[in-house]
Order: sequence, then structure tokens, then C-alpha cells
Amino acid sequence: MRSNDAFMNLKGLGELAQKMVVTRKNDIFPLVFLLMKLALILPIATAIVERAFSAMKIIKNRLSNRMGDSWMNDCLLTYIENDIFNSIDNDLIVQRF
Repeated sequence: MRSNDAFMNLKGLGELAQKMVVTRKNDIFPLVFLLMKLALILPIATAIVERAFSAMKIIKNRLSNRMGDSWMNDCLLTYIENDIFNSIDNDLIVQRF
């Protein structure tokens, strides 16, 4: 790919992955493309896991250490995705239940 002019002025792994898809080189080099996708996804996946553990540390403290797994999952879901839950009107929830 170094000799190909289409790949000369790329700045980063993201642009290389996009150019591979456009030129259909991802079909020729599937393992290289998979490795690039994993390298691009890794920081995001790590941040999501760290965010979940941080939320768990806040939710599951000494006072609520005995809560069950399903209740803790529900609490974590509402804590992590609070922007979605804040957009739902409380009257709709009361009418539903």
C-alpha cells in the first residue's frame, strides 16, 4: 500500500481504515482491517468499562452492599444512562404503571 498514491497523505489509523473500505482493500487484507478496527475501538471500550466501574463504586457503597445483582444492574443502568431517563416525562411513567 505504500506504493499506492491513494494511501500517501493519510493522517492516522481512522483515515487509513476509511480509505481501505473505499478502495475495497479490507476484502484483500481482512486480518489487517480487523486489527485496525480493534485498535480504533479499544479506547472507547475501555472508557465505557471504566465509567461503569466508577458508577458501581458510587451506587454500591457500604450502606447498600447487600443489594442483589438485578437491583444493582437496574440502579447502574439508570445512573449511567441518566440523560435518557431525564428526557422521559414522569407523568408518562406514572400512567404506564
